[in-house]
Amino acid sequence: MPIIPDDPSAPRPRPVDAHVALPGGGAGTSPREIVDGVRSWVTSPPLRELVARFGGDWPAGDLAAVLAWLDDFSARHWDFRGGRERPEAREPALDPRTAALVLAAASALGLVRPVPPARPGYAHLVVLGGLAHACLRRVGYAAHLLRHGTQVAGEVAVLGSFRPLSGAELRALAEAGVAGGGTEVDALDAAVRLAFRVAGPAASEGVDAGHPDHSWSSRTYRPAGLPPVRVLAAPSSEPDRRRAHTADTQRFWAEHVRLSPGDPVLVVTAPIYVPFQHCDALRTLTVPYGCAIETVGVDPDVPDLARLPEPALTPGRHLQEIRSAIRSMRALHASLTGG
Repeated sequence: MPIIPDDPSAPRPRPVDAHVALPGGGAGTSPREIVDGVRSWVTSPPLRELVARFGGDWPAGDLAAVLAWLDDFSARHWDFRGGRERPEAREPALDPRTAALVLAAASALGLVRPVPPARPGYAHLVVLGGLAHACLRRVGYAAHLLRHGTQVAGEVAVLGSFRPLSGAELRALAEAGVAGGGTEVDALDAAVRLAFRVAGPAASEGVDAGHPDHSWSSRTYRPAGLPPVRVLAAPSSEPDRRRAHTADTQRFWAEHVRLSPGDPVLVVTAPIYVPFQHCDALRTLTVPYGCAIETVGVDPDVPDLARLPEPALTPGRHLQEIRSAIRSMRALHASLTGG
């Protein structure tokens, strides 16, 4: 992977004090304001410095052209998955100065530090699925928020798919003392039973279409003193090409709950995924339904989560998710401009 050779005389990455704001998701945010937020993030100094470090010359042109160029550039330099699942991504060999710059940029761009919810209450709380350990941590964090003052008027939606768990994920569940079944939605279901202290669902429905990418399921739990919790597995919107992804699950949930313009929705994920999943939520929930979106990452210092496994986040992982954010912002921009 070509990068600029290390130069001992070059300045070291400067400490990052300011956080680059994500595109706004508040009630009444206009399409123009969202586009301006995309522009501010993708043209920010931390991202420009990162591109330069990997040998890129910043492109000319409008925002659509810059996003297209960044998508192509990040595919060549920061895509370590090659179509594989995230745990199968390779880790690039980076010199220490480049690795430090990656971490500084990731921190400034919102992929490192967790931020607590800004509001005391929300219409709905959405927990996004992921790898097995992430399912445990995100559901546990949602339960922690609810038990420590965050109010939810509607439901807690725990969103996943029928993706099969890997051997490493099954071992992580076993080490945490959780019987998680064989799929992502099974792990989410087990996490809900554990974190919300419920034995079984109050209601279940779904369709078994004979293939996981065509099927869906919904299980609703009613924990004492807390809002209902729905565990939803979505079908893929392109079942002949791939499994369901984050946007599919968000869109599928929106079809099963009544969203009103201005409804504040809190989305919980891991800090490293906040930028890309926030923009996915803007595209799939704010643009068509007008609801307000706030996206937060799990706080690793919450005592309830201390026993749950958390993988090391490497420079390669951060570069991969900066690329994910770029691609999500490109899709968001296209949905707003018709590009």
